[in-house]
Amino acid sequence: MSKAINRLDKILECIENIDFIINDNNLKITHAIEDRIIKPAIRMNIIRIAEQFAKLKDDNEFKILENFTNEDLKGISSVRNYIAHDYDSTDENIIEDVIRYNLPIFKTIIQDIKKNLEN
Repeated sequence: MSKAINRLDKILECIENIDFIINDNNLKITHAIEDRIIKPAIRMNIIRIAEQFAKLKDDNEFKILENFTNEDLKGISSVRNYIAHDYDSTDENIIEDVIRYNLPIFKTIIQDIKKNLEN
């Protein structure tokens, strides 16, 4: 289970990295995802998040993964593939939606999972 917790911690770290990048630069999400320097950092963190979810699946951590909707898990995987394989033409609206809507949900769910495991 500690391996799974480590993966969840890495996901939280990536979410916090994205939050820091946006907040530290006093940018709106729409500006951050278009900035030449910031854009790659945000996208790499999204890729890292998807990779950790894939590793949880590979590790058969289905008890943890069942806390997330199938749509969210498929969605983050699709966004990862989209960024990694079609980087130059990635739709910024998709990245914005992930940051604005999906990442806060992931963060809350992971914090709840960790809290329940500690009890």
